[in-house]
Amino acid sequence: MINRDVDYLVNFLKTKNIPTIGKEYHTYLTFHGLKAANVFILKEGIIKTSVILQDGREFNISYISQPDVISLLHDEALQYDEQPFNVRIESETAAFYQINRVKFWEYVNSDIRLQNYVKQYYRHRLSENFSRLQRLTMNGRTGALANFLKDMSVKFGKPIPRTSKILIDFFVTNEDIAGFCSIANYTSVSRMLRTLKDHGVIEFDTTTKRRRIVIKNLQKLNDLIAY
Repeated sequence: MINRDVDYLVNFLKTKNIPTIGKEYHTYLTFHGLKAANVFILKEGIIKTSVILQDGREFNISYISQPDVISLLHDEALQYDEQPFNVRIESETAAFYQINRVKFWEYVNSDIRLQNYVKQYYRHRLSENFSRLQRLTMNGRTGALANFLKDMSVKFGKPIPRTSKILIDFFVTNEDIAGFCSIANYTSVSRMLRTLKDHGVIEFDTTTKRRRIVIKNLQKLNDLIAY
């Protein structure tokens, strides 16, 4: 349902000639807590959402790689609203629809399909955040890392022909992995990845400039996750 409604939203924005903006790799679109008058909708590219914790560490929330609203929160009547996330570009480029938030809500309130999208959006985000929090609290550091790798294999995985291996076709730094898994520092991630490699759970693909992770044994990976 939500994918069809996203398609409807994107087509709706096209018919209204809503302008787009472009961003390049590792630049930021928005910052958590910054007041802005616009709603942003990812058109194409890959982004990372995160927040800054009170101790100054960055807590990563998710990668988004398909069209979706990324800044829809709070009172629809407000002309300005605080941005819910840091949004950093993870692909070479990314494009976003940018629309005044009051005008966006006027469109939503006059179109039942857009209202359905907004309802699904909030339900999806609530369910996604609850599931992630549940997995973090139920798993130790190794389980959190295993769960992250499984999520990445679903989102970016490509089966390697004539094997049971899955290539995660996306470069993610150890620092970002630490931010997703609530691990204190990236050096701990390095040690944990080496341990998974030594136990035959993963291996590394080094045929490209940036190292990619390969899930070598999905069953062993699943065994490390507490559900």
